[in-house]
Amino acid sequence: MSDLAVLAARFGEALRAQGVAVGADRSARFTQAVLLVRPRTNDELYRCALATLVSTPDQIVVLDRVFAAVFGGGDPADFRGDRPDETLAAGETRQVTESIGESGRKIELPTFGSAAEHLATRDFADLEPGELALLRELMRRFRIATPSRRSRRKRVAPGGRRVDLRETLRRARRSGGEPVRLRRWVPREKPRKLVVLCDISGSMEAHARAMLQLLVCARLGARAEVFTFATRLTRLTKVLTADPARAMREAGEQAPDWSGGTRIGVALKEFIESYGARGMARGAVVVIISDGWETGGTELLAGQMARLSRLAFRVVWVNPRTAQPAYRPLVGGMAAVWPYCDFVVSAHRLDALDELLDAVGWARSHRHPSILG
Repeated sequence: MSDLAVLAARFGEALRAQGVAVGADRSARFTQAVLLVRPRTNDELYRCALATLVSTPDQIVVLDRVFAAVFGGGDPADFRGDRPDETLAAGETRQVTESIGESGRKIELPTFGSAAEHLATRDFADLEPGELALLRELMRRFRIATPSRRSRRKRVAPGGRRVDLRETLRRARRSGGEPVRLRRWVPREKPRKLVVLCDISGSMEAHARAMLQLLVCARLGARAEVFTFATRLTRLTKVLTADPARAMREAGEQAPDWSGGTRIGVALKEFIESYGARGMARGAVVVIISDGWETGGTELLAGQMARLSRLAFRVVWVNPRTAQPAYRPLVGGMAAVWPYCDFVVSAHRLDALDELLDAVGWARSHRHPSILG
């Protein structure tokens, strides 16, 4: 078992079993340290663990126990120049080693560098929570950028087609009231709004967590309005300004219908009437993340998608099932929404997210769906 992601998750589980509160955030930091340092000896590997996995002096003793049981190669206290007061009993050694899944002596450290590449090609639905957490740093490299639109504000530009009369007259005071030079202006541009509606029903749970984590990690590129839906609509915009681990916890608390059924048409209707038609969706890029499994009638869904398409600049639908080569939107919810989508992307794994970002940032709008991914 040489994969770094699996190793970090299992190592964290072993430490938790011995009383050290190692969460996904600490496991992720441990992984980052290993990728940065690329340890060749147990000494270097231990120092990566010491710097990232413990927070109090009393936890160092437990780390020493677990590390010695898993990786062997001498007493970790020798790496620091001291010795702990406690040693690991034979029964504890066996318990810790079994919690990892195999003896640490068989783990090959040089293969750690391939963990990121390995996770990048794994479907989000196949990732354990710890592995998904390890993708946070990779997701921080993405930037979500929407197309620009003209605003009501203006800026001075020598090549502008319109004359700024007020600025021209103000400047004319310097030349005795004579408008020697005309001041021209052009409209300022600002990014279009980004609105995300994410299906958190049972069939989409794993992909929903990945997409919400992406929004947390990459939201510096665009200030997104984020909603989740299953049996009801929940606004999560303020929650997702937190760090990824906290945001995922609070998202679960804010959205009580997590892993419930799916009523996409009802959720869209509520969004449009409560938020979208009042300005949130007007001229915006709207991203809907769902596999299209509608438990209600498709007539309502089609009608609401038609309303949304008239309000939004672009509608991008994210459906991980479209990654299958034989996928066709022939029946059900996807058949109903297809005519109103500009792009349909899979975004089912890390190396497929570029297609989603390209669809969001595309400068032109066209209402004939293109499948990417």
